[in-house]
Amino acid sequence: MIASTGLLPQILLVLTLLMPLVAAMLVSLLRRPLALLPWMALPGLVTALIAPIGSSLEVPVLLIGFNLELDRTGAVFLGFGSLLWLLAGIYAAGYLAGGRRLQSFVVFWLLTMSGTLGTFVAGDVVTFYLAFSLMSLAVYGLVIHDRTGAAYRAGRIYIVLAILGETAMLAALTLAATHAESLQFAAVRGALAASPWSGFALAGLIIGLGIKAGLAPLHVWLPLAHPQAPTPASAVLSGVIVKAGIIGLIRLLPMDAAAAPWGEVLIFLGLGTAYYGVLCGLLQRDVKAMLAYSTLSQMGLVVALLGSGIGVADPTRNLDAAVLYAAHHGLAKGALFLAVGVLAVAGGARFRLVALAVTGFAAFAVAGLPFTGGAIAKLAIKTPLGSGTAGALVMVSAVGTALLMTRFLWVLAKPTAQQRPGVPEWRLTVPWAASAVAALAVPAWLFADLTGYRFGVLADPANVRDAGWPILVALLLALAAYRLWRRPAPTVPQGDLVVVAEALARWAGAWGRRLAAAWAERPALPSPVPAAAILAAVDGLERRLRRWTLSGPTLVLLAIMLSWSLWH
Repeated sequence: MIASTGLLPQILLVLTLLMPLVAAMLVSLLRRPLALLPWMALPGLVTALIAPIGSSLEVPVLLIGFNLELDRTGAVFLGFGSLLWLLAGIYAAGYLAGGRRLQSFVVFWLLTMSGTLGTFVAGDVVTFYLAFSLMSLAVYGLVIHDRTGAAYRAGRIYIVLAILGETAMLAALTLAATHAESLQFAAVRGALAASPWSGFALAGLIIGLGIKAGLAPLHVWLPLAHPQAPTPASAVLSGVIVKAGIIGLIRLLPMDAAAAPWGEVLIFLGLGTAYYGVLCGLLQRDVKAMLAYSTLSQMGLVVALLGSGIGVADPTRNLDAAVLYAAHHGLAKGALFLAVGVLAVAGGARFRLVALAVTGFAAFAVAGLPFTGGAIAKLAIKTPLGSGTAGALVMVSAVGTALLMTRFLWVLAKPTAQQRPGVPEWRLTVPWAASAVAALAVPAWLFADLTGYRFGVLADPANVRDAGWPILVALLLALAAYRLWRRPAPTVPQGDLVVVAEALARWAGAWGRRLAAAWAERPALPSPVPAAAILAAVDGLERRLRRWTLSGPTLVLLAIMLSWSLWH
């Protein structure tokens, strides 16, 4: 049985997922695989624009249920996400032209796209988890594309955290599903709050989705992966892929009073991430690392906004404000990453000046520059957060964001060895400019629907003042630092906490080797069981397992049976 609200929405929902997935399987047959990238995001964009809200597709006989659904939240995420995938795809065709390993890049790009867009239109937790897992694993190929030592290191750290997140989220969903009447989001959300294991389930959910959203201290993959991935991949990593964690929290977080303590946890983690991201970003020298830390800072604000909605009478304002903020951030951050590639090769003085002005506009919009998409997003979160401590901390964090964007622009403006005379080709400049325009236009388009405000409120003197003073303070602080600070700026290594963890691991390894050497040199003691007998027994067991050719399939079957029993 296949249920749907209409033939055209059904076709569009299927094409959104299947077109990039099928294209990934056919890449080896194409001479110019990069030309395929923009077109694969088109079904998702069309679906977001013309499919009716409430469109759905259910195939109960596939897996243990396969359900796609387009609600208002999913439509917004699918719309700005597909648009950025399309623009970044055009950019990638120019940026990577003539490069190596193009087929590999295109395959991982398309698989990641299919998984990401799938999380936006998933109608139940099984479909969401499968799409989320596909996206998580495929991102690894984009991170290690250059095959350098730094890329492999970033990839290793990313995949370890990704698997940890998948495991934590699967455990959380399994605990919730055992007490839920169905696998629909609403049922699982209610079960999460009512389950006797709700604490463990919510902790697993926050870990699994928080890793993808860049929530500290689970964020360390993000500032490592962004600088190593090709620039168009960095744009979608920051602009779209981290939003899969955000929409997961929107879909699955119980917002009733029973989960109120977890709201306080999310506010604390979100605001901590916001300030920590700014601090580490200011102490970077690589512009892509600065943008990565800025992303985790902004996602921290969104997580705090979601946390503040748990336990309130009507969390709709919090959820809608989070959606609007995510849409603006995705497009603006995409524009900033694409600007890195444009300005790295732009040698014409006049074009560089114009490009820096446009990039500066997009950068300060992230901090809430008046009359921009960022000001709309900041105004949307102002009312739900209220005038308490959390609201004040969010307002003050805009100073740090503006400082970070000022430093980003300062470093970005410096000449590079890659610059060539003239204007870069259109496949670089057009997507970059279009994403900057979209970062202004899309929030304006969504503003009234998601906030209930009229546009005139943006010109209210109090709102203009609240949006403008953090940027003015940041510029004054930057000027004072430039005039007064004479020493080299301190730096924080990319990945920050992971560097500490690696140092501790090396220290522990060195001590372990010393202890092993000391143990080997100790006087021999008689053993009740001869070592040779133990080794012979282990060797015999290994030979028997090696001959047991059904062991692998049997273990897989047992895992499937266990999973089935847990879900049912």
